[in-house]
Amino acid sequence: MTIETLPRFDEIAHHPDDAVTAYTYFPPTESMMRELAQELFGTHWRSVVVGPCIEGAVFEIAFQSPPEIRYSDGYLTVDLGPWHFHLCIGPHNGNSAEELRRNRPVAKVAFFERRGKGCAGGRSWGLKLWNGYGEQMTTVFLPNPRISDDHQLLKVPDWSRLETYYRLREQFLGEPMPDDLEAMAERPLPEAV
Repeated sequence: MTIETLPRFDEIAHHPDDAVTAYTYFPPTESMMRELAQELFGTHWRSVVVGPCIEGAVFEIAFQSPPEIRYSDGYLTVDLGPWHFHLCIGPHNGNSAEELRRNRPVAKVAFFERRGKGCAGGRSWGLKLWNGYGEQMTTVFLPNPRISDDHQLLKVPDWSRLETYYRLREQFLGEPMPDDLEAMAERPLPEAV
């Protein structure tokens, strides 16, 4: 992907602090979500941070060892021994309420790029998942060129850290890998889609 071949964005969100988030959605089929979970938590566990991220609360959970990944009755379990989390990613039959069976699974998933003010130059790259009620299930922050895997600010950005973001976009969206990660990261986001 050259700078002339920009990533597709489906939505641009403007925030009260003048930050902007660009979203690119893709279908959250159970097979796609299993593949994504394996990539995020099986392959890239060292460099991702996961947890809810809503105004006023951000849970930044980092992995210290590879998690055990299991699936049962539509639920993904990511287990690190002393703690674990569950995400409903497919049909779930363990509840008698049709509404809950319909709305618990991931209904919307998006890659995002956020630009604003704040730590790490106010920039982040990752994925967000929402259920059928429109509630955010979790955010997965991908490697940031200004933050190391041990969560220290880097004095000089390491643009190669964006490779995970663009490789995942290539895998799940079919977009080509950019030739120049720094140039792609520094391009302006569109004002609107």
